[in-house]
Amino acid sequence: MSSSSAGPLPGHDDDLPVVAPQLRSLRRRAGLTLEAAARSAGLSPAHLSRLETGQRQPSLPMLLSLARIYGTTVSELLGETVADRDAIVRFADMEPTRAGGWTYWQAGAPGRGMQSLRVRVPYGAQGDIVRVHPGEEWLYVLRGRLRLRLGDTVHLLAPGDSAHFDSLTPHRLAAEDHDGVELLFVHTLLQSPTATLCLGHITGELP
Repeated sequence: MSSSSAGPLPGHDDDLPVVAPQLRSLRRRAGLTLEAAARSAGLSPAHLSRLETGQRQPSLPMLLSLARIYGTTVSELLGETVADRDAIVRFADMEPTRAGGWTYWQAGAPGRGMQSLRVRVPYGAQGDIVRVHPGEEWLYVLRGRLRLRLGDTVHLLAPGDSAHFDSLTPHRLAAEDHDGVELLFVHTLLQSPTATLCLGHITGELP
C-alpha cells in the first residue's frame, strides 16, 4: 500500500478547515491507536499523524476510507452538524467541498446508514486509485462519461447509466472525457472501527 494517494492539495488549504482535529477525535472515539488506524487505511502512522495535525489534507477517497474505519460519515469528519435529521436536502443548502481534485456535495442527511453524494470528477483526477472495502456502492452518471473498472473489466458509462456493485470488488473511477464527469454516488457506511478501505497507486493508465 502506498500513502502517496492522499498528498497535499495545493490551493485548497481552506477547503477542510476542521478536518484535522476531527480526525484525531474520531479515531480516539473509535478506540484505535494511530498505528492501528493507519494500518487499516493503508497509510504510514507518520502520514496519518500529518493529516491529524493539519500538515496534509486528505483526498475525498481518503475521507471515505477514514469515515468507514471510524464508523462515521464524511459529514462528521468535516465537523458538520445538524439539529435534526431532515428528510429533505435542498440544493441551495449543499456546500461544495473539494478534495483531491474532486468536488462533492452532501446529497443526504448525516448520521444515516448510507451516504449520498453528488460528485464531480475532473479528467485525470485520481484515476489510478484502486478502492477495495466492505459494503455496496451505487452510482448514476449525470453528465459526461465515466470509465469504471470493476476487477479486470472496464466499463464505459454514459449519462443515464448506473452501476451497483459489491465494494470488495477492486474498483477505479475516472472521467473518460476532458470535460470531466458528474455522478450521483451512494455507498453503505459500516458502523465498525474495524472496517477497512485500501487505497493504492497503480502505475500506468486505465486500459
